Amino acid sequence: MHDVFDQFKHQLPDVDPAETEEWLDSLDAVVEQAGPERARFILFRLLKRARQLQVGLPALTQTRYVNTISPEQEPAFPGDETMEQRIRRMIRWNALAMVLRANTRFEGIGGHLSTYASAASLYEVGFNHFFRGWDDGPGDLVYFQGHAAPGIYARAFLEGRLTTDQLDHFRRESLTPNGLPSYPHPRTMPDFWQFPTVSMGLGPLAAVYQARFNRYLAARGIADTSRTRVWAFVGDGEMDEPEALAGLSLAAREGLDNLIFVVNCNLQRLDGPVRGNGKIIQELESVFRGAGWHVIKVIWGREWDALLERDTDGVLLNKMTETLDGDYQTLSTAGGAYIREHFFGPDPRLGAMVAGKTDAELAGLRRGGHDYRKLFAAYTYATQHEGAPVVILAKTVKGWTLGPGIEARNVTHQAKKLTVDELRIFRDRLELPIPDEQLGDAPYYHPGPDSPEIRYMLERRTALGGLIPRRRPSTDPLPDPGESVFTDVFAGAELPASTTMAFGRLLRNLVRDPELGRRVVPIIPDEARTFGMDPLFKEIGIYNPLGQRYTSVDQQLLLSYREATDGQILEEGITEAGSMASFTAAGTAYAVHGQPMIPFYVFYSMFGLQRTGDQAWAFGDSRGRGFLMGATAGRTTLTGEGLQHDDGQSHLYAQAIPNLMAYDPAFAYELGVIVREGIKRMWQKGEDIFYYITLYNENWHQPALPDGVAKGILRGLYRCRPATAEGRPVQILASGSILHQALRAADLLAEQFNVAADVWSATSFQQLRADGLRAERHNRLHPADEAHVPYVVRALADAPGPVVAATDYVRAVPDLIARWVQRPYIVLGTDGFGRSDTRESLRTYFEVSPEHIAFAALSGLLQTGDATTEELTAAQVALGIDPSRKDPAAP
Repeated sequence: MHDVFDQFKHQLPDVDPAETEEWLDSLDAVVEQAGPERARFILFRLLKRARQLQVGLPALTQTRYVNTISPEQEPAFPGDETMEQRIRRMIRWNALAMVLRANTRFEGIGGHLSTYASAASLYEVGFNHFFRGWDDGPGDLVYFQGHAAPGIYARAFLEGRLTTDQLDHFRRESLTPNGLPSYPHPRTMPDFWQFPTVSMGLGPLAAVYQARFNRYLAARGIADTSRTRVWAFVGDGEMDEPEALAGLSLAAREGLDNLIFVVNCNLQRLDGPVRGNGKIIQELESVFRGAGWHVIKVIWGREWDALLERDTDGVLLNKMTETLDGDYQTLSTAGGAYIREHFFGPDPRLGAMVAGKTDAELAGLRRGGHDYRKLFAAYTYATQHEGAPVVILAKTVKGWTLGPGIEARNVTHQAKKLTVDELRIFRDRLELPIPDEQLGDAPYYHPGPDSPEIRYMLERRTALGGLIPRRRPSTDPLPDPGESVFTDVFAGAELPASTTMAFGRLLRNLVRDPELGRRVVPIIPDEARTFGMDPLFKEIGIYNPLGQRYTSVDQQLLLSYREATDGQILEEGITEAGSMASFTAAGTAYAVHGQPMIPFYVFYSMFGLQRTGDQAWAFGDSRGRGFLMGATAGRTTLTGEGLQHDDGQSHLYAQAIPNLMAYDPAFAYELGVIVREGIKRMWQKGEDIFYYITLYNENWHQPALPDGVAKGILRGLYRCRPATAEGRPVQILASGSILHQALRAADLLAEQFNVAADVWSATSFQQLRADGLRAERHNRLHPADEAHVPYVVRALADAPGPVVAATDYVRAVPDLIARWVQRPYIVLGTDGFGRSDTRESLRTYFEVSPEHIAFAALSGLLQTGDATTEELTAAQVALGIDPSRKDPAAP
């Protein structure tokens, strides 16, 4: 049979051809005499033994639909399984009661019952035996599945961390100090939750980069993370999210054996089956194995062990493999008689296998994810595995134990309530001593702090290092950066330079600072040379856990590409999502590890808040601290790039994140003032804010820091150049690259139109708006107090004339302050899709050129009666303004 392969024998070195021939002949004989199924069975067994013997063969991308760990390989369970079952039942009840009580009292308040119901054992095995706390040194980091939050709250209630009143205010936290948020939100529970995870897909991605950042901290001698594992609990439906899969290859490539994924494979999404016509566990096994992960499948509970042992011809295994997930969901809802007829019945050999079992016993054949011993074995092997990340694929039933009307049904994710009769069934299943007359109120159950169950669970947590989840932020301030850090950007430059170049110098000075330098984390998505950051390659190196094993092609150059095990730069490749995940790990290190780090994530501004806005929102939820540096910013500044590169909207997106401070500096000194203030607020005062700062690649004159402007830079507005001549007064507000167009416009107005224009640098329309809204709110709520006046009103009070505002962003950005500019206010911006062209042409096209700014000022004077229509008509000709040209904002 194998003669057809003889032509390839010379390609395969063989030290013992005769022995090889014997093995091949044996395989031929098995196929001929017992068939391909038997041959396949033997090959699977051989491959499994090869893995056990660590022969080192490449793993199959898919194995049989059976537990990875055989019964004879399972370690002895060290705990009291009966005791832990009682604890688990109490938590199940309280999790359900919390959601049920909330929705009974406030119709539609929401909550989820079924996710935790399916995952309770997955979590409890971890809590009682694996998740290490932080009381006696570095512990574990756990990314809890967002929809399972009620179960985590219910456990914390038994532990004495949460009160009955807090549970009764689940999902009602706005006006109640003790209210509990719907999902894991560090923003509103800063001493409890560590990681926000309910925006599906972000938790798995963040976990990968957290595990990687843990290694980074250790490699650079900042924190001992050798004992810290990262656990990520994920749903099988959640794995459809691209972000959930995005970090898998990185985790395998860097050998992150400090990372464990636990995928709750209850076979259901929010509306129905995950893979009704397929098998999600097999699919995920292929994905993870193909990415280089070690996969442990926990599919069948111990009740199946004897049946599988008797399955000598593989008929049961074949049936398990052939049955579709949609059918497994149906089998979960059916009784034993249905299982006997439809699963075991079609093949007489299967029927004979269960002939001695009752229908109740068939209905009691559990999924592996509900079997404590199977899970303990999987977790044990996962924590012992070395050299690669591990994923545990645990098969469960969604809504497990919740009763026949909810369990495994398509509607189970939306279930919020149970009837009294359904509660009675649930109570009886859990064997809890709750009287029938109390079921209508769905009371919480707590056996008392001195009960054996509570003592047991607290003893287990003490042995493992303390209670989790728990957020423990460092409150120790970092020292001030040395004055020399900012000397270059404050001094100005004789030759024109871009703010991107200025930032490069500032970053180099920061990493050289003896106090702060080692805590700076530069993060780039494969664009360092574009941003002028490549000098840092040689100086501080790019982090790579393997170092640099190859000889770099540019090793002889001054700016060579250098990777090192203790490198400081995180050069992430072409992945903004991965870069943002690293930014999150670094920006929350002060709370996760007690180690304040200062991340600077530098990226094409178009690919920041627009592409990874969900991660930026989660960063705010996480109380992260750091600098987002939107480089090559602006709609008209990035020469020639075009529609999908020219950013004119990021500052509008920034407006939506409450704790994000957005700035658009025009000069290097403005950049320095903002960064210095950010370091002070985030790492000295301990404010949970972060910054978005746009940078430009256009060279222009960089003056020195003028006296007395720092406050205005931070507030969002200051007069950077008073009018240079006498004439009709006008105020021009501009930011970033367009400020330089405004300065030229002011010159045009003075030279040709007898207009005296003050030019203001509007470093942050966002901050001006926030200040104005604060003033309005104070005045509304304190009518008897002296009225607060918004900063922008006070700043412009002695500056007469109409106001023109121009930016390289959509007009909605300067429009943010329109309500406080109580005079003619003409706004120019770059609404519409970007185009590929020169800067000058783009600015004419989007009507933010010096000529258009000057004409807008004349239009404002017309509104105040200080100009005539004849003057404007003549000005159109003089300035080359074409009133018939199509609006660039038109669709």
